[in-house]
Amino acid sequence: MYYSVRGEVINLGPGVAVIECGGVGYKCFTTTNTQKNLSIGTEAKLYTYLSVREDAMELFGFYTEEEKNAYMNLIGVSGVGPKVGLAILSALTPAQVSMAVASGDIKTITLAQGVGKKLAQRIVLELKDKFNFGSDVDVSTGKAPVAMGSVGNVPKAIEALSVLGYSSADVTPFISTLDPEMPVEKLIGETLKLMGRK
Repeated sequence: MYYSVRGEVINLGPGVAVIECGGVGYKCFTTTNTQKNLSIGTEAKLYTYLSVREDAMELFGFYTEEEKNAYMNLIGVSGVGPKVGLAILSALTPAQVSMAVASGDIKTITLAQGVGKKLAQRIVLELKDKFNFGSDVDVSTGKAPVAMGSVGNVPKAIEALSVLGYSSADVTPFISTLDPEMPVEKLIGETLKLMGRK
């Protein structure tokens, strides 16, 4: 229903930001990573998700589309509710989540409050299995192919980015301009920045 809200930040609290748009203050539940980019009295845009339950309607806001996409993937996992999804993205960036899922790094996911080993295993299993890698995926391995000439950490970064919803065709034009010897996490972050400028 709500794709995004833009307006003045009029209040910040633990896990909450209030954005005033057209005289209406929208209370958005947010991650700590989103809140780091907000300050009271300044204008901000948050990409939103509206959770509708029998007993409540809650708006969740994210500073980037990548964070929102990661959140939507996470809450699609059985056992991951809206608040647990926020907890994961408060402890980890979207790039860290995608890298953890792609590499099966359960320990990193359990850094989030309220996420135990079993839930972390389910997150890795369901996101790897349910994610639509696209038609250019190797069915036998579940991995997206690496672009010709890719070296260093590029293959790992492309695989991790696929967890966020990007095919190898989406990211290759951008990641190919970067130093392949960068750490995987930095390659992911820089690629997302480049794609955001497009």
